[in-house]
Amino acid sequence: MMISIVNGHANRVKVVFAGIGLLGLAVCVAGWIFAPGEFFVSYLFAHEFFLGISLGSLGLLMIHHLTSGYWGYSVRRFLESAVGTLPLLALLFVPIFFGLPYLYPWKNPSIVAEDEILRSRISYLNTPGFIVRSALIFAIWTLMAHFLLKWSTDQDVTTLVEPTRKMRTLSGPGLVIYPVTMTFAALDWLMSLEKDWYSTMFAVMICIGQMLSALAFVILLLSIGTRTRQFAPIISIEETLHKIGNLLLAFTMLWAYLEFGQLLITWSGNLPNEISWYLNRVAGGWRWMCVFLFLFNFFIPFFLLLMRPVKRRVQTLATIAGCILVAHIADVWWTIAPSLHPERFYFTWWAVVAFLGIGGIWSAAFLRNLENRPVVPLNDPRFAVAMPA
Repeated sequence: MMISIVNGHANRVKVVFAGIGLLGLAVCVAGWIFAPGEFFVSYLFAHEFFLGISLGSLGLLMIHHLTSGYWGYSVRRFLESAVGTLPLLALLFVPIFFGLPYLYPWKNPSIVAEDEILRSRISYLNTPGFIVRSALIFAIWTLMAHFLLKWSTDQDVTTLVEPTRKMRTLSGPGLVIYPVTMTFAALDWLMSLEKDWYSTMFAVMICIGQMLSALAFVILLLSIGTRTRQFAPIISIEETLHKIGNLLLAFTMLWAYLEFGQLLITWSGNLPNEISWYLNRVAGGWRWMCVFLFLFNFFIPFFLLLMRPVKRRVQTLATIAGCILVAHIADVWWTIAPSLHPERFYFTWWAVVAFLGIGGIWSAAFLRNLENRPVVPLNDPRFAVAMPA
């Protein structure tokens, strides 16, 4: 039995998402031509959000393979379907290569000439290096995803434990490779949006945010799946929700801890090259974005998830997950946009267009992947042990 969380209308939904995506990308071409400055910051924002869900799903999937937690069997197909979109996201990243002068100060010779720190980094921050590192990073992510999905498919058709062992063996080093590669990606794609800023914790914060958003995303899908009988063989609704709710609480706390820890250390040091990133994000209207993120990405979810009954009600947990996911969209925009528009709150409708364009294509690919996999992870010996009596 294949997954169909949309009550038999999967093909129609895929066509709708694909249509929205193609229309959005077509309009993006106009933005590329007539408003490249606004377009490229919007495109980078949209791409980073959906890439975050796919990479966060990759991290959660490897955690599940290592720990064999019962929570993972109910969302494993969702995670695998999101991971399967990484080759598409690699292709969708290509337009960024044409927008480097509109995004990064190291592509502006006049800025580089006046900034000593940028001049010292020019041997690393240059167009060939940026393209080669990006291609290599996507190749590593795609390769890990390929083997995890291949062995998962092999597991469904054989009773041998070899595919299960291979997935677990890869997941150990994979959980090291993921943040290491994300360090280079975050440095190139996000940190270098600022002239002089750097942070050793930034990549870790990005990884935790990605896994938090991916977990919120699959919880929303699980809430839809529980309305059908397809998940009955693999989940005890309340127990599964409680475990996933605890995991959501843990990632919410970890995200807040890392964000506040970096802010506290940076603010206390008060060094110009370090504090500039935060100064750009607490000035003008951006400060209200900070308040929004504090309330809806931590404070409200944190206190609600402390209550056991909240985590055992599917609609309540889904509402909290939706709140976190919306807040993460704002967080990605808050991470990127102030680097280019620090003086005032900035938003452009091109961000909506790019979000719909990339999001539509990504969602159609996600649903296609989801349809092609059994709802139950077949022949997984750990699943048989984990099944409640």
